[in-house]
Amino acid sequence: MGKESELVLWFDQINVKDVSLVGGKNASLGEMYQNLTKKGINIPNGFAVTATAYRYFMKENKLIEKIKEILNDLDTRDVNNLRERGRKVRDAILHADFPSKLKNAIEDAYLKLSQEYGQEYVDVAVRSSATAEDLPDASFAGQQETYLNIRGVSALLDAVKKCFASLFTDRAISYREDKGFDHFSIALSVGVQKMVRSDKGASGVMFTLDTESGFRDVILINAAYGLGENVVQGVVNPDQYYVFKPTLLKGYKAIISKRLGSKEKKMVYTEDSLHPTKNVETTEKERNSFALSDEEILTLAKWGIEIESHYSKKYGKDMPMDIEWAKDGIENKLYIVQARPETVHSVKDKSKIVNYKLKGIGKILVKGLAVGDKISQGKVHVIENVSKIHEFKEGEILVTEITDPDWEPIMKIASAIITNKGGRTSHAAIVARELGIPAIVGTGNATEVLKNGQEITVDCSSGYEGYVYDGLIDYVKEEIDVNVIPKTRTKIMMNVANPEQAFKLSFLPNDGVGLAREEFIINSHIRIHPNALLYYDELKKSSEHKGLITRIDEITKGYTDKVQFYIDKLAEGIALIAAAFYPKDVIVRFSDFKSNEYRNLIGGYLYEPSEENPMMGWRGASRYYSDNFKEAFALELLAIKKVREEMGLDNVIVMIPFCRTIKEAEKVLEIMKEYGMERGNNGLKVYMMVEIPSNVILIDKFSKYFDGFSIGSNDLTQLTLGVDRDSSLVSHVYDERDEAVKEMLSLAIKGAKRNGRKIGICGQAPSDFPEIAEFLVKEGIDSISLNPDTVVRTRFKIKEVEDMLDKSKKEEQ
Repeated sequence: MGKESELVLWFDQINVKDVSLVGGKNASLGEMYQNLTKKGINIPNGFAVTATAYRYFMKENKLIEKIKEILNDLDTRDVNNLRERGRKVRDAILHADFPSKLKNAIEDAYLKLSQEYGQEYVDVAVRSSATAEDLPDASFAGQQETYLNIRGVSALLDAVKKCFASLFTDRAISYREDKGFDHFSIALSVGVQKMVRSDKGASGVMFTLDTESGFRDVILINAAYGLGENVVQGVVNPDQYYVFKPTLLKGYKAIISKRLGSKEKKMVYTEDSLHPTKNVETTEKERNSFALSDEEILTLAKWGIEIESHYSKKYGKDMPMDIEWAKDGIENKLYIVQARPETVHSVKDKSKIVNYKLKGIGKILVKGLAVGDKISQGKVHVIENVSKIHEFKEGEILVTEITDPDWEPIMKIASAIITNKGGRTSHAAIVARELGIPAIVGTGNATEVLKNGQEITVDCSSGYEGYVYDGLIDYVKEEIDVNVIPKTRTKIMMNVANPEQAFKLSFLPNDGVGLAREEFIINSHIRIHPNALLYYDELKKSSEHKGLITRIDEITKGYTDKVQFYIDKLAEGIALIAAAFYPKDVIVRFSDFKSNEYRNLIGGYLYEPSEENPMMGWRGASRYYSDNFKEAFALELLAIKKVREEMGLDNVIVMIPFCRTIKEAEKVLEIMKEYGMERGNNGLKVYMMVEIPSNVILIDKFSKYFDGFSIGSNDLTQLTLGVDRDSSLVSHVYDERDEAVKEMLSLAIKGAKRNGRKIGICGQAPSDFPEIAEFLVKEGIDSISLNPDTVVRTRFKIKEVEDMLDKSKKEEQ
């Protein structure tokens, strides 16, 4: 007897070739159970009630004729029409009886599974698996139903029948109509799988790429306490972890980012057979702790790579994966419970880069997690209950608490989606990506702040956070064809400040990062003066600083060691940039805040002087060896050390800014050595900014201490011309194209070359003035680091200059 005639098949009997028989979910579970359990990946056993069983059930109950009659006048654009017909079809299925042959087959398999796990009636997850679901060209989040903590034969049969009926949910009917699938060419299989007791542990989803940019070298994991439905449905804001694949495979502890989610609820078991699960509030300790240990994060990431590799070989092409995992809190073991091909970025045209950018500014109304990188505009339509979706009009912006698959009919006509709850792997986020529209999830209060009919701009173009602005703000959309951008001899690098934009920026043609500023990471991700964290315990003793301590505690949730918070967050910001461009050089400049900028950080007023001219004062190298800042500088060194040695991102080069004298260079290098960051140690390269006339004049001597140089044209112009670039009174004198400045640039390049040192430029001048870029190329500069928005056009200009120089050489010969 062949598989096709079987009513029930076990996971070890099925694989990905059996989608037409057991659906995408079950076929994938069988594939993994057969091939990956032997590689150490834990997958709970189970069986599939086949599509043959579904068709047998439908035939014996004469349901196809009944359903065709009900759907005869279906109109999916009429929400009321769709709702009424969907209800009638589901009622017809739910009131039908199981043929005894099918009933016995399901019961026998269930009792056998119970026996395998040593229980009278084992707890199982019952999942729908449609025969056209989870295919690369026909995926849509959560088409059919899942039932958790099902125990006993009667409860299982009810759940299987509900799954059969869920093939005709309103959203599934609507989706098939839109995709052109025949309702009766698709059948439904049901997966019955031993539950993982994640109600006492944690669960979540894992993607083998970055879901927003499509960057392929990371594993993205979302995690929350309890059963996994809360993460999938977007009921909670989960933890988010990124792991870098290339260095993980080399044996490094490559967790490059950890973000604590609020995880307000968890889904747990109940004793009520009618309502076998419920949501309960998490404890404060749970909310302020990561749901997974570092060891567990790394284990999941390794499994993700293994699963992706297996499916890529199976399909004969790169196959990024969307995986569900669970941690059993009783056994303290991790499991994989589902895996399917990722269906958004894997089918995108990689030759085109599309950038969106706001042209103006506006009042921020709410913010949350950005999904996608687009900008959209329209009128707000707040809908708090799915029963009101028929009121929604095409082109409006959907604002709601959370979405689930019942919202699909209006999500596909929305111009953007905003939710109060959910993470970047929630239902709303997944559907928005599939539809190609921007979404902002986890805002917390969008339904309260935004009003019906209000005109807003939804901006997801800035990285991790998305912003909702009041009014319609002009924006531009730029499309870049990567294939037509020329290659150049002069290295074209990028200035990158925001780590959240690094993955997306990496797709621009580039030779690495010429300037990664620590200041942005400190200002945006840490926000606290390092000394306030170093002396936290002392501050806590004084009632005078009670308010300050409260602010620090709020920002550093999850960390009892406040100093470690600073090291970790700085390391993660640097690591995201280093990973995005790996293995190309990423030049990270140590902090170059002025005293007034440091003073603006939380607690900064306690440690910073008031200087008349901070631009010329206590900044750069002079801070690093000062008794008042040396310990804070050590935290930067420990962060870099973590990035290079723990995460394995040895493409990071460090750079010292505003180093006035040779003596200062010696002092800073000595401190670096104290903290295990000696130049040359583990291949560490140390560069220096050339931004003071003394740097140019003494470049031969500085070359003995540094591996390379980067010209900071902003400060070099200021100090060459004696102009305070913050002063509007003399701003007309400030000009990087001045003859004296160009002479300084020329001398710096010649000096570096004379000493066999690399030299580039990371200041604003080449971004603003094409003629400066042309001048630098003629002088023989090694690299030009540009603001991302000028990389493409400057590359064309530089290619033109290089061709002109080549032509001149040929003519001379």
